Amino acid sequence: MSKSGFGQMYRRLSSKLLDLVVTPHVLGEVPTETQLSENQHVDDAKKKVVCYVLQNYSRSNALVVDGETRRLKLPAALDPMVVGTQQEKAAVLFLQHQDETNLLNPPPHAFPPRLLRMIELLEQYPDYDIELVPVTVLWGRSPDKEDSWFKLLFTDTWATPSKVKQLMNIGLHGRESYLEFHDAQSLKELVQYAKKHHPNLSPATYIVSELNEYLDRQREIVLGPDLSDRRNVMHSLIKSPDVQDAIRKESIRSKVSMIESERRAIGFVNEIASDYSASAVRFADKALTRLWTQLYDGVEVHNFSTVRELAKDYEIIYTPCHRSHIDYLLLSYVIYKRGLMVPYIAAGDNLNMPFVGQLLRGGGAFFIRRSFRGNALYTSVFKEYLYSILSRNTPLEYFIEGGRSRTGRLLPPKTGMLAMTVHSHLRGRAKPIAFVPTYIGYERLMEGATYVGEMNGKAKESESIWGILQTLKKIERIFGKVHVNFGEPVFLDDLLKAHGADQIKIEHNDDAVPPEVTEVVNSSANAILENINRAVVINPVSLLSLILLATPKHTLDEEICIKQLDTYRKLASALPYDERTQITSLSGKEIIAYGMKLKLIKRVKHVLGDIIAIEDNQAILLTYFRNNILHAFVLPSLIAALVEHNGSIKHADLINVIRTLYPFLKAELFLKWKDEEVKDQVCEYVKALAQANLITVDENGDIHSPAPNSEDHNQLIVLAAPVKQSLERYYMTLALITQRGSGNISTNQVEVLSHLLGHRLSVLYEFNSPEFFDKALFQSFIKVLTQQGYIGKNEEGAITFDDNFRNVAEYANLVLDDVTLQMLQHITSFTDEELKDALDAVAAQQAKKRLKRKKK
Repeated sequence: MSKSGFGQMYRRLSSKLLDLVVTPHVLGEVPTETQLSENQHVDDAKKKVVCYVLQNYSRSNALVVDGETRRLKLPAALDPMVVGTQQEKAAVLFLQHQDETNLLNPPPHAFPPRLLRMIELLEQYPDYDIELVPVTVLWGRSPDKEDSWFKLLFTDTWATPSKVKQLMNIGLHGRESYLEFHDAQSLKELVQYAKKHHPNLSPATYIVSELNEYLDRQREIVLGPDLSDRRNVMHSLIKSPDVQDAIRKESIRSKVSMIESERRAIGFVNEIASDYSASAVRFADKALTRLWTQLYDGVEVHNFSTVRELAKDYEIIYTPCHRSHIDYLLLSYVIYKRGLMVPYIAAGDNLNMPFVGQLLRGGGAFFIRRSFRGNALYTSVFKEYLYSILSRNTPLEYFIEGGRSRTGRLLPPKTGMLAMTVHSHLRGRAKPIAFVPTYIGYERLMEGATYVGEMNGKAKESESIWGILQTLKKIERIFGKVHVNFGEPVFLDDLLKAHGADQIKIEHNDDAVPPEVTEVVNSSANAILENINRAVVINPVSLLSLILLATPKHTLDEEICIKQLDTYRKLASALPYDERTQITSLSGKEIIAYGMKLKLIKRVKHVLGDIIAIEDNQAILLTYFRNNILHAFVLPSLIAALVEHNGSIKHADLINVIRTLYPFLKAELFLKWKDEEVKDQVCEYVKALAQANLITVDENGDIHSPAPNSEDHNQLIVLAAPVKQSLERYYMTLALITQRGSGNISTNQVEVLSHLLGHRLSVLYEFNSPEFFDKALFQSFIKVLTQQGYIGKNEEGAITFDDNFRNVAEYANLVLDDVTLQMLQHITSFTDEELKDALDAVAAQQAKKRLKRKKK
């Protein structure tokens, strides 16, 4: 038998043996044979040959790559590679070449002989080019820890594996091996670039260095950086100059010894630090796979390719919306399943419970107190820990809203973590930072009943193991699908440059933040929230909620409901809120069937036609899902409200009213359009609504409502409803300020009274929308009133205003009906004595809560 024939037989036998124990998971996009044979950077007339590049010399790796290339119908890795009349034994190149004739004293600059021969072949055959396809092969996904000899021997590392280790890898990690093909690179172009830009280096030196660095980066994306164990992290943090300085200051301030002060610092590090464990992550992967199977009909992920591309060159900071405790687990699971490192997660210290806290630490969670106020040592330790994470290019995750949203809307940003991130970046830049806004959309919430209770005035429930066990009892219920949509990234360096802060340097973790950096933090926070909303997923439940909650009794004739659902879907598809927006593919009829399956709606049989109604006690909860997508429909809803209420309206008047109201809606719903873009967007929506026959536009541009009581008019009424609750809240606050008069009520008093009135409205008039008494929304409205110059403050801190302020209130007449206006005016009218009694009662209640917290 010839030598080549024996080699092929050996390959086939080895591959069959490997197939019995090895099942590699292919990560990322899988190239096609057509993609590998085409290269836009080289002349189409050239003949291309494919060669796979592996970093470390390993027969098992080569066999795995060969088996996958054959399975995927790509050019086989261990088939001969032919260039002209010459041929290589295999189409595999090892960058760390092993010279088996000189294992003890390898040459200091030993290049892979195959690479040198390939470079010579290209000179000999100029019509050819060789496509180098870098390939990452991983056995397990455990990053190293410095003190773990077992892991250094038996898990994937950054060193060339010995034969013993290759065998151990196959035995231990055969079912947990990973393979990723990367973008092909032209060898001819690499050689030409090396000769032009690095004339003092041989082309082989440059190529090996570049490909080694590239594959190192790709491994880091999946494995993460090399990890120190928790003890080493704690030691390095405590011994850092900034923390040592903080320890000395704590000793002086608290009049304790340096030993006691350092003991406190060690306690803080122990309280904060993660204890990432690959075994814990693998356990969570298996457990969560079973949990999602039981809990959801599916987890759908959109636009993850964005993250994979960013991870090559950026420090990734995931900034998702926060709607459920499930968010922590879900996002890490999605990232891990798609082949990237699980991020370290900033978790509130309320989750640092026995057993649960340790599990979360093992999955990458580190814990943060709700407030740092009055504790300089804790602040210094936490900032140093965050700086160490960013310095190692470890991916990070935190919730920009701070806590979970109880209303389904995005909450105003809490910028503490964001400010410390920017501070750390300016102190020492490892990689550029990309924030990845992430939309998470549910169709049912495990905490739904709790949220409804809290929004109705019940005290917020503290996290406990008992509470978690109570939640787990719901696992048998149907929770529909969950969507994870990765939004448009926000690049920190771009914002630093835009605000003139890109040259600012920070030396220590207690250095003050310049005003320009504060502007960057605020701009970043708003951009992140706007981009979360850009990635909205309009699912069947949110659409049903939007429509049925817009009707007086939360019921609709089934046929009309189907038409309304289809109209909304067509409108959202014709003018999508953003290119990343996802819209359910279900028809109106299928959406109703889906809602009934989830037991959110019911069908009431009737001889004249069935009626669709919200299930008992579900209306308040469904406002949560309506609010998830409200921003995507608020502009067409405002247009519908203006046209329907007035019968007809001039185009110029429509634009003027919307321009006046838009800043308030933008601040409340984190809308994406700038003020100067609103006019064009309104014109587009007018066209879309006219095409849907919901409005008509005459030759003068005047906009008209359909005939009263027609089907189109009824659809317009439903579309107009969602925006009205925001406008009712605005008018209530405006009426309250106007009724008291200029200079007679403070901002804080308005916020407190608005909150109380919202509660009262929900009882008296069945305003079943929890956000009607959400303090954050009233605070946002008053802030925009101030920014727009409608109100000011006098020396005593009371609100002052003039006729321009009254003009804003008059716009309510163009949207709200007389009954609603009279009701709001009535409820906001009270005497000075009633005002004092209400404020005293609130103050007493707040004092009682503070006392209760102190006792705890």
